[in-house]
Parts: sequence; structure tokens; C-alpha cells
Amino acid sequence: MNRIDIWDAGEYNYPLAFEFAPNLRPYLIEDGKDHPCILILPGGGYAVVVPPEGELVAKRFNELGYSCFVMTYTTNQLMRSPVMDQAMKDLARAIRFVRKNASLYHVKADQIFVCGFSAAGHVCASVCDYWDEITDPNPEYSDISCRPDAAILSYPVITSGEYAHQDSFRFLLGADIYDRDDIEAKTLLDKYSLEKHVKENNPPCFIWQTETDDLVPVQNSYLYAAALKEKGVRYEYKTFPRGFHGLSIPTDDWARGKHGEPYTAEQSFALVNAIKAGLIDAPENGAESLLDFLKPWPYDPDAEKYPEVCVWPELADAFLKTL
Repeated sequence: MNRIDIWDAGEYNYPLAFEFAPNLRPYLIEDGKDHPCILILPGGGYAVVVPPEGELVAKRFNELGYSCFVMTYTTNQLMRSPVMDQAMKDLARAIRFVRKNASLYHVKADQIFVCGFSAAGHVCASVCDYWDEITDPNPEYSDISCRPDAAILSYPVITSGEYAHQDSFRFLLGADIYDRDDIEAKTLLDKYSLEKHVKENNPPCFIWQTETDDLVPVQNSYLYAAALKEKGVRYEYKTFPRGFHGLSIPTDDWARGKHGEPYTAEQSFALVNAIKAGLIDAPENGAESLLDFLKPWPYDPDAEKYPEVCVWPELADAFLKTL
């Protein structure tokens, strides 16, 4: 599968990237026709980018008539260099890149959607809130809009307040962000508490989550949906009564760990190589511990598969078709 780098040489300079650069993997419908397009961002708490929310999702949306790209963006696995606005800039560039090359990939330039899971939902919602402030210094892209035509937010991280998934904000903004009591910390936490920054020109959103999410409180979705309603932005919000965090599309393939090649872990692989080369110090548990999230998926054939949750792509598709 072709890897598509979105940053040109010299443009990307995250300190702990090493040989990694944010990129797209295409899942295109190749029938000679133009199709709507979804950029899919797997979650991972701004620490990693997990495989289960990539290829499985892209292939389901292919079946529904969407060409897709799975995006691997900047994370901060060692918690040594905060992501800040880099992941948001990565996604903004990816949207501009796809829109610029719409005819090449046979996608519709006015139907470019984003779909983010968990912390990647925060990346997507950040671009939804701030799209009109994210400039691009490259003249090839500076005049191309990075506004998504709609967003799908899947059990998203949204708020830095009472219902925050605090670890996501620590990887995003710094390990001590919740321990500090200074103006800079308060300003950053406010900026990235996204329910506070919805505007009338935000893209339409489809949001879904389970009421029993055990990691990111469901109130995150409530808060963002309420903000969209207040600003008159079109949205649909679906909650499912049962299910834990990170369900992706809980089919049997998902439960068996058939998630495709682990290309979303490229930044983690780059860190391991850098540690082995003596470029940075290893974490306490050793370099290979950085890849623990890729360990084989335990399969229990009797476990609940949450079939009711599996319909969310069809619900999102129905919403997008109304726009």
C-alpha cells in the first residue's frame, strides 16, 4: 500500500520524529468515478496511533461508497515533547493535500470529511473549531481551505475541564499541565477545551459514544453536541447504552485482532530505532515496551461483540447524505 507523505522535505520538524513523518494510506474506490472522501484518524491518547481504528473503518466506508485515507499524525509517546498544535496542523495539511489532489484520487473536493476516534476526535474537532485560523506557509496550499465538509467524532476527547481524559491533555500539552497554576497552562487548557470554541461556521458533525465508556466520560460528547446546538451548527448525536472505550467497529474481525498492517505505529517504530541507535534514552521499561500496544489481541469467542454499535457507520453515512 502506498504511503503518502503530506509534508514536503524541511517542513516537518517535530523534535522526536526521527525518520517518521505524518502520512496517509489510501483506501480508494477505483472505478473511475469521483467519490466522497473520509480521512480516518485512529486514536491513542496523543501517545500512539492504534491500528484497530484504521483499516477496518476504511474498508467499511469503502463499502458505503467513500474513498478513504487512514492518517498517521504526530504523537508524544515518551511524554518528552508536547504535541501542542502539530497534530492539528498535520490534519489541516492533509485536508488541503487531498482537496488539492482531488482529481488525481477521484474524490469530490467539496465532500471531504474527517473521522477521528478518542484523542483523534480531539484532533478533528480542533480543526473544526480553528480551521479558519490554521494557515499554511507553503504557497501550494495557502489558498486551499482546510475546513472539513463534515466531521465524524467517535467517542471523542473534547473537554479539559471536569470530565477530561487528563492523560490525553498531558501528552498533548505537557506532563505537568494539570499541576501548574500559571497563565500559560490555563490558556492552553482553555484553548483545547473544544466545547468552548465552537463557532457558527463550524462544519456539521456526527457524534457517537457509549454511555458506559470507561475511559473518556460520555459528557465529552454531551458538551460538544450542546455547543454545536447553541451555535446553530448542524449535528447528529447518537449514544449507545452499552460498550467500553475503543470499540471501533466491533465486528468479529475486530474481536479477533484482524486490524491490518500496523503502519499506524510508524512513529513508535521510529522511537525504538532511535533508542537502539543511542539517539535518545530508553524509557524505564526498555525500548520494546513502546510497542506493547501492538501485542496480539486476546480473543474470547463468547465475549459480547456489541452488534448494536456496529451500525454507527451506516448512521453516519445517512447523516452525511443529508448535507
